[in-house]
Amino acid sequence: MKKLILNPKVWIILAIILVAFNLRPAITSVGPLIGMIRDDLQLTNSQVGVLTTLPLLAFAGLSIAAPRLARKWGIEWAIFAGLFTLFIGILLRSGGYPTTLFMGTAIIGIGIAICNVLLPGFVKLKFAKHTGVMTSVYTTSMSLFATVGSGLSIPLAINLGLDWQGALVFWCVIAVTAMAVWTTQLRSAEKPENNGLQSEAPKLWQSPLAWNITAFMGLQSTIFYSLITWLPEIVQANGINAATAGWLLSFTQLCGLPANFLTPILASRMQNQRIIVFVIVFFYLIGFIGLLFVGNSLSLHFVFTSFIGVSMGASISLSFILFNLRSTSTPQASQLSGMAQSFGYLLAAVGPILLGSLYDYTGGWVLPLIILTVVSTLLAIAGWSAGKDTYVFAEKPVKRDRS
Repeated sequence: MKKLILNPKVWIILAIILVAFNLRPAITSVGPLIGMIRDDLQLTNSQVGVLTTLPLLAFAGLSIAAPRLARKWGIEWAIFAGLFTLFIGILLRSGGYPTTLFMGTAIIGIGIAICNVLLPGFVKLKFAKHTGVMTSVYTTSMSLFATVGSGLSIPLAINLGLDWQGALVFWCVIAVTAMAVWTTQLRSAEKPENNGLQSEAPKLWQSPLAWNITAFMGLQSTIFYSLITWLPEIVQANGINAATAGWLLSFTQLCGLPANFLTPILASRMQNQRIIVFVIVFFYLIGFIGLLFVGNSLSLHFVFTSFIGVSMGASISLSFILFNLRSTSTPQASQLSGMAQSFGYLLAAVGPILLGSLYDYTGGWVLPLIILTVVSTLLAIAGWSAGKDTYVFAEKPVKRDRS
């Protein structure tokens, strides 16, 4: 029998997809289990907010350093190190104690941060002429497993009797699979001095455009992680049961998958991306205002969360494609990604804690939802500037091949 030998490009695509599978479920799987974790470990809502915020703080701290790891070790080895760190964090988080819960969660954030930052640069390095399509592939893969992470939590914990620890440690399987496939990239990894990542990009914090991209990344992440943490609790407060609330969170993310896939392709072919920003913000406002007045109607919950889901899917994809659309090289794309994710996730870290604290203070979700509408408005302002068709430090609009 002949051995099945895949084309090297196929292995690269498969490796990218499997890394992307790991970038969200270790976080999104927590939301539906918050009630169990809180009751078992006797946590307050503010402490639960910290649980979701810890990975974001790790993103903020490590994102700026990730390009340096790629320059020192090579981008392939740096991403592998990120996957291994994620694996260790998942194991530790499931120890069943508050200390291991928070320590493991922070380590998970470190692993994801490295992969988050370097994957856009890796795509630009390997698929310079197809960044739109490949960004669609990995952001859709990322969002798909974010949805799976939310949807499987309750069935794993309750239906299979794994409790919350077993439901969370389950994601080690995906991390190990990704590491195994990623070894195919280590065999052909270029030496750091030859991998296109050594040249220094200009100081991006001197660029207003880079700061607008950073603000867009941070604000959309604020909305995403706030909802991943609290949407099940918000809809349960409206009379929806816990199991349905978990699936409603999955449904919300599922609605974003088409937008997740199409947005980078459309964005890479448009003169500018401002119309996409307008649609994202408009749909967010419909969804958040709708949740304020939805009552206990399950069907209306599905309607309004579908609008939110489309915006969630489109906004994360637009953020990642902007790293490539607004940069002129692989090192600049990696550094722009690092800057945007470092400062952006620092901003996003405020969201879950703020919403949890506001709920503890007011005893309801009205004020937190109003805050999310305000954040959506700020997203429009940042996105309008980030959507301008130019490169960082460029003085004139750029001409792109949109064929």
